[in-house]
Amino acid sequence: MKSKYSSSWVLCTILCLSTLSHSLSDPRISEAGLYCGKNRAPLKANYIPSFIKEMETLSQQVTDHNWGSHFINISAIPIFGLAQCFHDLSHTDCLLCYAASRTKLPRCLPSVSARIYLDGCFLRYDNYNFYSESTDPSRDTVNCTSQYGIVSDAAQRVELQMSVGRLVDSVTALAVAKARGFAVGDVKGVYALAQCWNTVGSEGCRECLRKAAKEVKTCLPKREGRALNAGCYLRYSTHKFYNEEDAARGGKGSFRRRGVIIAEVLAAAAVLMLALSASYAAFTRLSKIKRENKNLGPISSSISKSRLNYKYETLEKATDYFNSSRKIGQGGAGSVFKGILPSGKVVAVKRLIFNNRQWVDEFFNEVNLISGIEHKNLVKLLGCSIEGPESLLVYEYLPKKSLDQFIFEKNRAQILNWKKRFNIILGTAEGLAYLHEGTKIRIIHRDIKSSNILLDENLTPKIADFGLARCFGADKSHLSTGIAGTLGYMAPEYLIRGQLTDKADVYSYGVLVLEIVSGRRNNVFREDSGSLLQTVWKLYRSNTLNEAVDSCLGDDFPATEASRVFRIALLCTQASASLRPSMSHVVFMLSNSNVDVPTPNQPPFLNTGVLDSDSSSKSYSTSSFISNALKKIGVSYSYSESSSSRNSEGPSRSAESIVQG
Repeated sequence: MKSKYSSSWVLCTILCLSTLSHSLSDPRISEAGLYCGKNRAPLKANYIPSFIKEMETLSQQVTDHNWGSHFINISAIPIFGLAQCFHDLSHTDCLLCYAASRTKLPRCLPSVSARIYLDGCFLRYDNYNFYSESTDPSRDTVNCTSQYGIVSDAAQRVELQMSVGRLVDSVTALAVAKARGFAVGDVKGVYALAQCWNTVGSEGCRECLRKAAKEVKTCLPKREGRALNAGCYLRYSTHKFYNEEDAARGGKGSFRRRGVIIAEVLAAAAVLMLALSASYAAFTRLSKIKRENKNLGPISSSISKSRLNYKYETLEKATDYFNSSRKIGQGGAGSVFKGILPSGKVVAVKRLIFNNRQWVDEFFNEVNLISGIEHKNLVKLLGCSIEGPESLLVYEYLPKKSLDQFIFEKNRAQILNWKKRFNIILGTAEGLAYLHEGTKIRIIHRDIKSSNILLDENLTPKIADFGLARCFGADKSHLSTGIAGTLGYMAPEYLIRGQLTDKADVYSYGVLVLEIVSGRRNNVFREDSGSLLQTVWKLYRSNTLNEAVDSCLGDDFPATEASRVFRIALLCTQASASLRPSMSHVVFMLSNSNVDVPTPNQPPFLNTGVLDSDSSSKSYSTSSFISNALKKIGVSYSYSESSSSRNSEGPSRSAESIVQG
């Protein structure tokens, strides 16, 4: 019986101590103000790694001293950083407040300047030395938001105005007089706190708080106001918001004694509270992450599964802090790095730096689409991280990199023989057939090309980069969508009308097959023979298709099989989507040499000579094409959609300059 009551008493004591510790602890992480600079770091500036290292250094300084300033210059753009907690915060609350500001500030990236004011701390980075800057006329501001409302009674308004005026003048003068530039005080139910940054000095503190005192009074008759200046923070409120016990250190003995008692109680309960505190902190952090990512688009429930979650710090260390020597690929939305996890497992980490809504959507789109898909010809998604300054995708590592490096690079160390090329052609077809017909929801990749086909150690092809992929139910024949993809690989009905079906992938696949067999890029236009499609069609008409086979193979290839593969590719690139085979039928034709291949019609010729050198890696959109251009290839389309409904990611071109017969 005694044991039972003792256990109950211990449990009650733990719960009471838990309540006491959390009620006394308030890191004040409410956001008072956030400013993001207008100037942006270019993608090639290697800015994000510098930002991460700067935040890490500041984090260590805050851990040691509750504040810190640091300068780093390892990229094209220098970074000056400053972090400081208000002096009334305990060390634990300071670390919590800094962690919150560190989580929120990356919203501004890739801006080269930003500052965030929380009610318990301040964090700023910039591309110039701002440390002695006390005021900034263009960015200093006032936040008069108050959950306590406005004083409506006339007499109470006058009293509040007098109290605020007297109190603000008092705490600002006291803060200037103190070495720490900090002071708190109260007058007739009004409370105030003044804090200068450690870098501005006494004169800068005086100038900043003088301006802040004048500004914050404009919030009256609201019950709360904050002045957010370059060199200081000033707040008044009818609600007591600061931690008097810490603020009064070195002051009144009663405050000191109370602080000692509380410290002893919390220290005695530390061991018992460890598990509960850890759970509470984890829950708070997860809740915060969910709130902050609400505006980024829907996060698939699969992300919350433990097998998909990776800590940002783990991936950062795995890639040697995204060292350039670990970089294995570069795409339009980010870079890919080789990573080695603590377990020794080698992975590929795709690093996306979000500077617009499109990239954010593509990240979540990729996670949502392929997190549950497994096929031998699809790159496997192992997990992701959404907690750091940029989001990361983790894939299986494929040592042979991408197909384009094998078929297009000059002085190729390893030439793909015919058997390997055929296996790549067949494997890619099987991967696409699975996307189109092997999953519950049809998935259209939209960007099939050689750089998105990766090879493992056995040269098995795996389709990668699902950032532009789209899915729709079997009851829908097509989607009307904004144009995105790579010129030279996009089907005419998609390029011209925005009509997206699985036959758009079939067209891209046909172009890819022509490239694999010929060893020639589709987006290289030759004056003597035209585009790759044009060349292969002419050779087909003259019954000399084998002349289009990559000269690197010499005569070491089966002529009949090569000709058959060319005809299948031409069939996939028919101008009319209805004439193209499904990917499952393509697999069937490739796997059974005795099956007849239908006679192809003339495909649409894309004159890629009108494209600039960078177009192969850019998403492209078009606003208007006219139907008479398509008459050249014997295809009739009606174009009735408004050009204003199109995605306008790129310049429009006349149909005559792109579609040629």
